Amino acid sequence: MRKTTKTKVFQLLSRVWNGPNGALAGKQAEQKMISLLRNKFPKAQLIEVTDVSGGCGAMFEINVIAPEFKGLNTVKQHRIINEVLKEEIKDMHGIRIYTSIPDT
Repeated sequence: MRKTTKTKVFQLLSRVWNGPNGALAGKQAEQKMISLLRNKFPKAQLIEVTDVSGGCGAMFEINVIAPEFKGLNTVKQHRIINEVLKEEIKDMHGIRIYTSIPDT
């Protein structure tokens, strides 16, 4: 394989692996989702968003502990998260959501 072909293949694989915005795609998406969730749950004790896809932004794990979930079952809690992040979720391959209310 010629050097230019190797370089082009490497560049293509790098774009696929790192997402459309390069290596920061996952971190930028994490910060955006944290901001959206913080706006929805201002009293949250914990909001964590972690790119579990190796940095390409294809799979995320979300953990929210918020008093706003009180009285809601897990399905309703997760629906709220899905609604808040519906635009971001469109471009994902998968999402893991964990929610709970703070210990009192």
